Parts: sequence; structure tokens; C-alpha cells
Amino acid sequence: MHTKEEKLASIGKLLDIMVLLRQKCPWNAAQTHDTLRQLTLEEVFELSDAVLRKDDAETAKELGDLLLHVIFYSRVAEEEGKYDIADVAERECEKMIFRHPHVFGDESEASPESVAENWELRKRKENGGKRHILDGVPVSAPSVLKAMQIQRKARDVGFDWEERSQVWDKVREEMKEFEAEALSMETAETEEEKAAALRRAEGEMGDVMFAAINAARLYGIDPEVALSRTCEKFRRRFTYLEDHTIKEGRLLTDMTLAEMDAVWDEAKAKGI
Repeated sequence: MHTKEEKLASIGKLLDIMVLLRQKCPWNAAQTHDTLRQLTLEEVFELSDAVLRKDDAETAKELGDLLLHVIFYSRVAEEEGKYDIADVAERECEKMIFRHPHVFGDESEASPESVAENWELRKRKENGGKRHILDGVPVSAPSVLKAMQIQRKARDVGFDWEERSQVWDKVREEMKEFEAEALSMETAETEEEKAAALRRAEGEMGDVMFAAINAARLYGIDPEVALSRTCEKFRRRFTYLEDHTIKEGRLLTDMTLAEMDAVWDEAKAKGI
């Protein structure tokens, strides 16, 4: 591992590289916060993939890419006279010190639970008590992540099930309501009725997903990880089906559903 001086030197080197990139590279010079936004999201997902694979080397690489983006945003802002990387770091230091009085202040030793419970309350104090609990949830966040954040923030102020098993009644209730609305789409006759039925079914489907995500949270399951693994499992089995079909000189479109199901079950039996 490196010393603190070596770590600071490496970050300083990266800061110098960014200055040169902005001065001498046309692509880097043309970037703005708006153009960087989507690229940053891609970097976050690449980091997430590396973490899920437990690939330390790739995780370090992706963390470097994300660090570069932090420096990139800060350099653009510095050129515009708004703030620089020192402001970014200092504001984060101030925030962490304020939110951890049990570490930096004179409050008594805290438990993980009490720290989580007080987190949102201290965040509100930073804004003079005017901040709403859910204001910190990004509107543009992926919906599964957004649902998890909303539910956690509500939990942190006591708005949660008394017993986690109580959530299943809610899941079943939402499933029935979604089924009813989905079936109503089949009986709709006019375009207006079909559009209205679709909107209702869409709303009920959202409620089903929100309730399922709530159940996952209560049982310590990350729904984003769970769904991602299911998607990858489907990808593996579907690819097996596709490869099997190619070996036989056939196309998937030439196979019956029963034939495809048989190959699918074969992949499942092999643990694919």
C-alpha cells in the first residue's frame, strides 16, 4: 500500500493531466457538465459490474475512471469560475463531520441503527429544516434504485412495517389489482377505453414492483442485484438455446415453442 504522500501525489498528477487535456485535446476541451452526464452514468454501471464480479483489478480501474470524472466536472467548473476540486472536497469534509457527531463531536458512541436513523434528520438541518425527506432522491435515478432509496428514507424516520412479514399482504393485494386491470384491457373496445385501461394497468404494475422491492428490502435482498442476476441467467440460457439451434443448422424462428422449451430445460438442468 502507498503512503499518504504518495496518494496525494498521484491525485495531484491526475489534476495536472486534466489541465493539459482541457488545453490540448479537442475532445476533452469540448466537454461540458451536460455532455459528461451520460458518460458518468456509464462509468458508474461499469464500476457496479466490476464490484458484482468481485474483480479487484477491474474495480480499481473503474474507480479511476470515476475519479477522473469528478476531477473533470471540477475542472470545467473552475474554468467557469464556479468552484474547484478543493471546494468539492472541503464541502464533503464539512458534510461528513456534521453528519457524524459520534465521531467528530461529543455525542456518545452510536450503533449502526442509530446512525442511520439520525442521518436524514441531520441532512434536513443542513438546509435549515426546510428540506423534504425525499428531496435527496434523484428524479433521473433508475426506477429500482429510486424505489429503494425512497423506501429507505421513509424507514429512517419510522415509516415502515412493524413486522416485515406484513408486506406480503400488500404484495398480494397489488398483484390482484394489477391482474384485474390487465384483464380489463382485453375487454376494452374503443381506443379511448383501451388507453385508459393501459394507464390503469401501468399504474398497478408500478405498485406491484414497488411492493416487491419493498419486500426485498425488508428481507435484506438488493432487488437491483437480484434482477441483474436473473437477466444474466436468462442471457446464458437463451444463448445456449441459440447456439444449440445453430449447431443443428436451424433458426429459432423455425422451432416450435415446445422444442425451445426442451432445450431451455436442458440448459437449466446443466446449471447454466
